Amino acid sequence: MQELTGAAELAERSVGVIARRLRANLRPPLAAELRGARTFDWRADLAAGATVALLTVPQCLGFALIVGLPLDVVLGTAVIGAVVCTVFSSSRHLVFGPTNTISILLAGAVFSLGDVPLTPLEKVLLIGMLVGAFQLAAGLSGTGRLARFVSRPVVLAYTTGVGVLIAASQLSHLLGIGRSSDVTLPGTIRHLVISLLTWDLHWVTLLVGLGSLALLLVLRRWRPAWPEGLIVMLLAAVVFKFAHERLPGVMLVGGMDELQFLPHWVGLPLNLEGLALVPRIVATALAIALLGMLEAVSIAKSLAARSGQRIDPDQELIGMGAANILCSAFGAMPGSASFLRSAANLQSGARSRLATVLSCSLIPVLVFALSPLLASIPVATLAAYLVLIAFRLLNPRQVTVVRRSTRSDAAVFWVTLGSTLFLPPDTAIYIGVGLSVGLFLQKASEPSLVEYAVDETGALRAAPARADVPPQISIVHVEGDLFFGAADPFHDQVRQLAAEERIRVVILRLKNARLIDASTVLSLLQLREFLHGGGRHLLLSGVMPPAMRVLRESGALAELGEENVFVAEENPTVSTKRALQRAQALLGAAQPEVRLFYDTLPAPAGAQ
Repeated sequence: MQELTGAAELAERSVGVIARRLRANLRPPLAAELRGARTFDWRADLAAGATVALLTVPQCLGFALIVGLPLDVVLGTAVIGAVVCTVFSSSRHLVFGPTNTISILLAGAVFSLGDVPLTPLEKVLLIGMLVGAFQLAAGLSGTGRLARFVSRPVVLAYTTGVGVLIAASQLSHLLGIGRSSDVTLPGTIRHLVISLLTWDLHWVTLLVGLGSLALLLVLRRWRPAWPEGLIVMLLAAVVFKFAHERLPGVMLVGGMDELQFLPHWVGLPLNLEGLALVPRIVATALAIALLGMLEAVSIAKSLAARSGQRIDPDQELIGMGAANILCSAFGAMPGSASFLRSAANLQSGARSRLATVLSCSLIPVLVFALSPLLASIPVATLAAYLVLIAFRLLNPRQVTVVRRSTRSDAAVFWVTLGSTLFLPPDTAIYIGVGLSVGLFLQKASEPSLVEYAVDETGALRAAPARADVPPQISIVHVEGDLFFGAADPFHDQVRQLAAEERIRVVILRLKNARLIDASTVLSLLQLREFLHGGGRHLLLSGVMPPAMRVLRESGALAELGEENVFVAEENPTVSTKRALQRAQALLGAAQPEVRLFYDTLPAPAGAQ
């Protein structure tokens, strides 16, 4: 009965925690912000929203080309997804929508699922539903902060690889070369080289592509505040709308007759065929969810550093999760936070989340007004714009910093970059994350010992390599993480220090030790048995309340003896002084010889 009562109380507390979290996180920040909006805020937000809308339309055209889906599928993400994410986002300037990285992941997933009897759109919608479910669950469970454990070299390497892949995939459109059936990077490069060597080019398309790229670069340098992508595409569309018959062979975007300007409900893809596909796409959906989490948190933090906002990573995940689920239900691809559109939103003077909502309402109007021209945009011009976007993903300065920082950072970067270029994109993410975590655990599990002694004045100084007279009491200061990965090296090194026969008492000072777990407790008990077998003693000082709770609940405190464990106090030396008094009592000596060791374990990521 007691066990059932305890389980019921635990379940009741858990339900209460979940309910409080739902009430806190599902309260839309946008509603509170709109209640305090002022007139001039609306004007500033409208101007920023118009700028972002002008930037979004040409990007959606490019992403549709990458994924191989109709334009309205991508536009739905920029409209439906952006509004939903903005409602729940903690950032005033974050803009959700289709992105380069998500597009390349989806393109790879659709290609790998060629044997599945579903349309590409059905596959994308099913992946999007799972992505949203993963992100929403992570946000509600409070695991959004785990994003900080994925190192920056992983994200930088993946972004760099995606930029290279996008540029390589669009070179055939840019240069007027027939597209290769082999979409891998080696196959694409081989096809491009053979086509160039044999002059298998469409010269008019080549001139259109290179001319568009040159005009984009000139506008970018001459008028950086202008939406160069939209301007160049509209100019090319005007030319080819009236001169296409005189310039045969140039491929146009087309397909605007079937464009649906207003999003519509299509329902969640939960039929039998879709459910049977779930096991094959879970890994891809999880990779997209993880990458989206990393992008959103990093972008939101970079914007907050400039605007002074306070960001909640879990709230961002909730917004993205809800957005991706509704995108799937409305027939749109999954999305993530866009750095380019978010930065444009901030730089254009957006004062609130209302700017994103206004931008989303302007996008269908803009597409409807320009649809006669959008169909006449040359694919080569669109490819030139995508190549320019791809090169903006490259950050040579950050690559140099990562490459020169540490060997482990450089290794993580190069391995992740190589995996992104030559393996499926989702696999590259897992390899990079696994390698970075593995290298961190290797660092954290290798404690280093620095020996200190007390001189005649009572001050600590570096002890000589070999002391002439071995001490009777050894004090080991422990700092860092004593988790399972560091427990065995810690145990072995302390045993080596206590190997001298004259050492009768070992005092472990644990005031600055963290993450004490079962492995640490077992190591302490084994160390106590080793010392006790030789008639020697183990004392613990500076034990913090969390560590004391672990020792008590595990039963180790009773085995060690409460009289041999000293809790940390406000004065950092009191606990160690009492441990020394206990050691003197055990030795029956008034002035035993003492040697101190300073055991330094690597601090966790982000610790100062």
